[in-house]
Amino acid sequence: MPQMPPQAPAPQPQGRRRAGTTTIVAALVAALLAAGLGAWWWTRDGDGDPLAGRPRVTDAKAGLSYGIPQGWKRPDKGKDDLIDAFTSTISKAGKDEDEAGQEVGATVLAGRSDPVPEPALKSRTESAARSNAEFFFPNGSSRREESKATTVDGRPAHTVALAVQDGEGGTAHLRLTVITVDDGRTAFLLGIAMPGTSPEKQTVDDVLASASTG
Repeated sequence: MPQMPPQAPAPQPQGRRRAGTTTIVAALVAALLAAGLGAWWWTRDGDGDPLAGRPRVTDAKAGLSYGIPQGWKRPDKGKDDLIDAFTSTISKAGKDEDEAGQEVGATVLAGRSDPVPEPALKSRTESAARSNAEFFFPNGSSRREESKATTVDGRPAHTVALAVQDGEGGTAHLRLTVITVDDGRTAFLLGIAMPGTSPEKQTVDDVLASASTG
């Protein structure tokens, strides 16, 4: 296993930290290693894209692009603090609280890995999603809400959604989509929204649904 990574942009669970780390990465770092940064902005309209017309991140290293929702932003240049497992990220701007006083946060991270065979997409995606939930919420638990095969621009993909109990009375929504970009590259999008009942749950899902390899 690689060393656990330093802090990366992510919603912070109330009072929850594991020694030396506050990132939402666990087995994904080992299973889906990537390297380097290479993203830029563009605008794309498309049928069925929940974020059509919004600015997009085009991540050249991962080989995909995804929409940027209203009120979300990329880190300032030089301040992304991304480890090699990730190639780009966006987060909900600012800090908000819901009516119960819980902090509301959301983030999406992209990355790439060596090829994952299509028959293994389901098991690898489910395993990586669980491992990330266990890492980021070590005293919590997760329940799989969805696991389904899908396609992104005709390429094989698999998406998994988990409902997370953080062990301190809070909740989170985690979704991971793994995409076979081409014969030599697999990419992923990982999104987390807190709490799991916040409007950002749907926004995270919209970002992942906006993914394109074109």
